[in-house]
Amino acid sequence: MGADGAPAPRVRLYTRAGCHLCEVAEAVVAEVCAETGESYDTVDVDTDPELVRRFTDEVPVTFVDGRQHDFWRVDPVRLRAALDR
Repeated sequence: MGADGAPAPRVRLYTRAGCHLCEVAEAVVAEVCAETGESYDTVDVDTDPELVRRFTDEVPVTFVDGRQHDFWRVDPVRLRAALDR
């Protein structure tokens, strides 16, 4: 659950400012989530030193249900399949 009591989004996208691949990934995530009725959120890795250490060479990174799903590019077919589970 989120802080406001709403269910936490199933999809989380780790990004950073000025990242072209991040912009492309967010467009794919937004489209797939709109089609499937799921929500997503984004986190800027540069706001947390631990996230920078963990993901600096892999952004964008997509998580589904708390598990790493993709990095660099988001495959819409794979993302839809993961959300169908």
